[in-house]
Amino acid sequence: MLRILQKRFKTGTVTVDYPADSANVSEHFRGRPSFDFEKWNDARPGAEVCPTEAISLRDAGDVRTVTVDYGLCVFCGLCAEASMEQAVQNTREFELATADRHSLILTAEYRLNPDGTHRELLHKISHQKTDAEADIEALGQEVRKMIEKILSRSLAIREVDAGSCNGCEQEIVALNNPVYDIERFGIHFVASPRHADMLLVTGPVTRNMEFALLKTYRAMAEPKVVIAVGTCGISGGIFGKNYATVGEVDKVVPVDVYIPGCPPRPQALLHGILLAIGRLGSKSQRK
Repeated sequence: MLRILQKRFKTGTVTVDYPADSANVSEHFRGRPSFDFEKWNDARPGAEVCPTEAISLRDAGDVRTVTVDYGLCVFCGLCAEASMEQAVQNTREFELATADRHSLILTAEYRLNPDGTHRELLHKISHQKTDAEADIEALGQEVRKMIEKILSRSLAIREVDAGSCNGCEQEIVALNNPVYDIERFGIHFVASPRHADMLLVTGPVTRNMEFALLKTYRAMAEPKVVIAVGTCGISGGIFGKNYATVGEVDKVVPVDVYIPGCPPRPQALLHGILLAIGRLGSKSQRK
């Protein structure tokens, strides 16, 4: 016991105060790619190297429509490497959770040159939020206040791995470690869906897990919310839809909040949980 206490005092406090402590977001961390559509002279190289077809092109005459889907993006950085004009840049931004799947999609239209490069930008649609959220402590306190207001108790989450590579699971597990310690905000994970307010789903839904996920959702009491975690949960990701997988979570159960990333880091998960609590509150009022 004495050794444990000595180690505890020697280690000190490790719980993060993000982003005040910038060391917790490494300069090597790769978040969402940022697109400067006005500088993007040719989207074809980026679309060719994208492993999940998050960048897609559609040509109609001398007009090209370029679509970027963060719900498909795995943040690999290949599009930035392929962009000769540096119109695509890797960032450290990860607070992308949204209740609207369409807000993760960016679209731009270009007039084309004869060689297929972009002559001018005609139109751009972007709903993506890039403003940094509050630090994790402030965000956590806001979560706690919303939980107390809506549930008058703690928030119970049931997590289901519907067929992931376990990358998202590692980040979810990290929420409970001393660095993030989300239980201090009144959030905890439960084993039974009958005790849960929120369903956290990772991975493309495999056909073996499709019915199990549906049964889990049906076992939860109303009101309830569902979060699709990571690129695979949002769109099927690198696995897509095939003989073994159904694809995105919302093909099996209704989704309230989407958290992009491959995998999303713990702060992004907390940001998405906060949005989902707001959705839970709306459902409670309607009930």
